Amino acid sequence: MATGMPSNRSEDSRSADSTLVARCVAGEAEAFKELYDAHATRLYNLAYRMAGTAAEAEDLLQEIFLQAFRKLSSYRGESTIGTWLYRLAVNLCLDRLRSRQERMDRVTVALDGEGGQAGGPAARRIDSVVLRLDLERAIEQLPASYKAAFLLHDVEGFEHHEVGAMLGIAEGTSKSLVHKARLRIRALLGGSTAKGW
Repeated sequence: MATGMPSNRSEDSRSADSTLVARCVAGEAEAFKELYDAHATRLYNLAYRMAGTAAEAEDLLQEIFLQAFRKLSSYRGESTIGTWLYRLAVNLCLDRLRSRQERMDRVTVALDGEGGQAGGPAARRIDSVVLRLDLERAIEQLPASYKAAFLLHDVEGFEHHEVGAMLGIAEGTSKSLVHKARLRIRALLGGSTAKGW
């Protein structure tokens, strides 16, 4: 029965992943450096997209690799090490975002309470910044599962089957979550952005 997957390449990749993980678990510093070098850039980009600042992304990247170091012995080779690391990274990022949500809610309430009227180019720049902040706030208000799927698919550019593997969900569930996230963002923004979704 054909699965449409290049089994030899997949098996070779998993074998290489298992060997690298075994070297890391055995305490081989060079192996962990190889793991870091192979995945740090993409994990940093994910953390940056989800956290929104370079400083938080750096902190998250360190935390991701610290957790990876602690949990590598639990890697079973059922997915690639990259997928395993992404799943770990998404979970850590979501935890960080949840803990930050209360502070963001307080800031949002404070910003919404401030009025102001202006005209001219300065007002347009302010409107642009406000629109960007509104989009960021809309994304922040998404349920965690919607947000993760939306960021991985629409921002990071992963295919739905990849998002599904990273989040431990079916491909169809990824499609549904992204669709619902887009609808929710449109509703929160009053239809003023998100064209093309």
